[in-house]
Amino acid sequence: MNSLITLELTRALRNRKFLFFSVIYPSVLFLIIAGNADSTTKVPGTGLTLPTYMMVSMASFGALTAVLMGNSERIAKEREGGWVRQLRLTTLPGRGYVLAKTASAAVVSLPSIVIVFVVAAAVKDVRLDAWQWLALTGAIWAGSLVFAALGVAIGYLASGDAVRPITMITYFGLSMLGGLWMPTTTFPGWLQDIAKWLPTHAYAALGQAIEQSRAPHVQDLAVLVVSFALFAGGAAWLYRKDTLKA
Repeated sequence: MNSLITLELTRALRNRKFLFFSVIYPSVLFLIIAGNADSTTKVPGTGLTLPTYMMVSMASFGALTAVLMGNSERIAKEREGGWVRQLRLTTLPGRGYVLAKTASAAVVSLPSIVIVFVVAAAVKDVRLDAWQWLALTGAIWAGSLVFAALGVAIGYLASGDAVRPITMITYFGLSMLGGLWMPTTTFPGWLQDIAKWLPTHAYAALGQAIEQSRAPHVQDLAVLVVSFALFAGGAAWLYRKDTLKA
């Protein structure tokens, strides 16, 4: 399994397009969105400045990009190309394949988080305590596992031709409605009520709680736990179904 993880990491790091969109693109978006905001511009209802708020949102967006886009398309294409079927002939267990995919995506997601933090601190003068930087990195990195499981599920659900549109709709829908691109406080009331139950909203809320030096809301934790259980359970069921078909 270690050899497969190494192979997946090498493939991910050689994919320049994937690295750009998962590592560089979130930082560019952060600068575009927060570029004209000063250190006193507050996001209504949060008590956070716009750069501080968007730093967590874009770091979460970068991690989401790495684990969701990276997993779904690769798995669907490898299923279609027969690579997954070949791996089943080896001693590698099914969970080893899923773990290798998740591990490679998680490794790529870490630089995207860190780079957004560095840009926010250097360009927009975002200042936090040392424990907050560490806690933010750990929370956002660990929270990305929710979307890694979703990526695996989509990869086993869709064919090679259908996986990209399904992934893109899911990706942009969760990002926009979850408030990763703009504060949900700017949404109409009915849309804010929907956003509160999306895993992306709960994901970013974890980081915002750390920035505010408070405990996360129970609802946000519950949404993430339930989402992970649903996505991981769906991925496991789809994997077994795919195995029976092979």
